[in-house]
Amino acid sequence: MNHSGLPRKQGLYDPRNEHDACGVGFVADIQGRKSHTIVEHGLEIVTNLTHRGAVGADPLAGDGAGILIQMPDRFLREECAGLGISLPKEGYYGVGMVFLPQGEANRRQCVQILEQFIAAEGQTVLGWRDVPTDNSGIGDSVKKVEPVVCQVFVGRGDNCPDQAVFERKLFVIRKQVENHVRTQGVEDPAIFYVPSLSSRTIVYKGMLLAAQVGDYYPELRDERMVSALALVHHRFSTNTFPPWELAQPFRMIAHNGEINTLRGNMNWMAARRHAMQSDFLGEDLD
Repeated sequence: MNHSGLPRKQGLYDPRNEHDACGVGFVADIQGRKSHTIVEHGLEIVTNLTHRGAVGADPLAGDGAGILIQMPDRFLREECAGLGISLPKEGYYGVGMVFLPQGEANRRQCVQILEQFIAAEGQTVLGWRDVPTDNSGIGDSVKKVEPVVCQVFVGRGDNCPDQAVFERKLFVIRKQVENHVRTQGVEDPAIFYVPSLSSRTIVYKGMLLAAQVGDYYPELRDERMVSALALVHHRFSTNTFPPWELAQPFRMIAHNGEINTLRGNMNWMAARRHAMQSDFLGEDLD
């Protein structure tokens, strides 16, 4: 050990690479075989990252934790069948994990906006599902801003010839919905957020402690919940407040450090927005 309490440089380890930041972990089957074991390992990893996250004055109020997995088709198909929702084959439907306001009127307004943009972009709303949650272990301060968690199922439209085009269309829908909710007078837009909207992956997250992810979302313990990969994260919000939407993983990534240049990046994007073009997004970029 050296004077800092860290091990000396040895093998691939170098104490100069030590940083104080969030905890992030990843596990995958390199042959792409989906199993519940991968999901279990992901939850075990994030639990072992407890020391890399933070809590507030309320010891049950975490900065955020979550898990990203591949689409658990069998689980969702069987759950939807019980709700009278018929899902097309895998790759032909997308799932949106949606945080909705607690107030019924605001929640209904957000649902209506989301459905309107799905239809406007040529896709089909197949149905909605309430995601079972158990908030008995989270703090009172977290419960005050706790969203209603739902899943919306979106059928692939004729204007999406393949899954890659469908993914981009889901991205366009999400961006339009989020911008509309923020600017069009929804009373409490802060509680509306779409953690993921994809035909390939799904994100379960929240303003949780690391060990609470699998307890808050009991279905993650279901044997039918399978994936060939799991990306997990436990957040330490050093210069931002810990709201539900800033918990990670994000929709495709997780990072273990603060992004302090966000304002600069936003200003550069705003300065260049009128010159932006994309062969993939085409007119949808507008």
